[in-house]
Amino acid sequence: MNRKYLKLLGALLVVGLGAAACGSSKTSNASGGGQSTTTAAADHAMASDQTDTGASQLRSGLTSLLQEHVYLAGITTGEALAGHDYKPAAAALDANTQGLQDAIASVYGDAGGKQFGDLWRKHIGFFVDYTTGKATKNQAMIDKARSDLDGYRADFGAFIESATKGGLPKQAVADELKPHVASLFAAIDAQAAKSPDAVQKLKAAADHMPMTAMILAGGIVKQFPDKFSGSVDSPAATLRATLTAALQEHVYLAGITTGTALAGQDYKPAAGVLDTNTQALQDAVASVYGDAGGKQFGDLWRKHIGFFVDYTTGKATKNQAMVDKARSDLDGYRADFGAFIESATKGGLPKQAVADELKPHVESLFAAIDAQAAKDPGQFAKLKTAAGHMPMTASVLAGAIAKQFPAKFGA
Repeated sequence: MNRKYLKLLGALLVVGLGAAACGSSKTSNASGGGQSTTTAAADHAMASDQTDTGASQLRSGLTSLLQEHVYLAGITTGEALAGHDYKPAAAALDANTQGLQDAIASVYGDAGGKQFGDLWRKHIGFFVDYTTGKATKNQAMIDKARSDLDGYRADFGAFIESATKGGLPKQAVADELKPHVASLFAAIDAQAAKSPDAVQKLKAAADHMPMTAMILAGGIVKQFPDKFSGSVDSPAATLRATLTAALQEHVYLAGITTGTALAGQDYKPAAGVLDTNTQALQDAVASVYGDAGGKQFGDLWRKHIGFFVDYTTGKATKNQAMVDKARSDLDGYRADFGAFIESATKGGLPKQAVADELKPHVESLFAAIDAQAAKDPGQFAKLKTAAGHMPMTASVLAGAIAKQFPAKFGA
């Protein structure tokens, strides 16, 4: 995350990173989907016109869907390479594909959406072939999958060029897909080798997606300026998209960490990657409020992650007292974090509203951990649900920061 994005995110965090964790508002297919509720914290942080333009919604929605694609793809290949039944994870991945197809259909119609969906599922199939080749040490299958994905890049480029009426040339699109393919190959290779840096490589693959989302959104907005107001690269749109990626990543990395621990494997490498997400958020706050403010935030954020670790440990050891204490500790954390946010925003987001907003985040992650502990095949869908709160959280928070700093996040 570069310094520009850190400053944008840092300002947002001060307004209320945890404040609206999992609050949401009405969404459309083009904006990426999600549940819909109006909350107290949202009432205090109404989305501004600049963060809620059509262009901003489109960029944020594609950011969420494309980043999620990588995390769910990585979870699926990881399950397959571990010798587990990967079909439940693959089903969650296909739900993401359907979300992308619906988003494209909302712009280009059902036929265009289906054409996209067919191509997208095809490229996922090639990654499955690559993974199978790695699992069986079949070099011919690996090489064919690589070749097939090169062909896919060309086919997808041609589709996008046609759909955007030349707005995004096919070769440029094909070239843009190179990092996606290469970085996901690297993550799968690391999984196959049982390398401790597999999660770090998966994160690196996911990190390419926000830029891809901005490029695709830009091409669509240029083609349909009457349908998508605003600019995809405005400060407000960048703020919302950046927060969408950061918060969604927090949930997926937390879920990967707890899942690894509950599988009886060394979870420390995954926890280390999760902490890079936390450190980026801490640095963002520090870039605006100094090291003391950043540290205060970081200490609180790590504290709540620690309570989830305790909850996971309690589940793993069937220690109900530990499970109950972790639940109680997270209730206390919600109150403490609410007080921190109220102070930082000078009352802009009241502490009780903040504490209430954290409930869905905590409960949905509890549900995912419970499913992991029970080896429930629904665990991947539950993790997706927990992550699915985050894009709407980003919308609420981005609206709050734009409202607080209109000169910085205006038109």
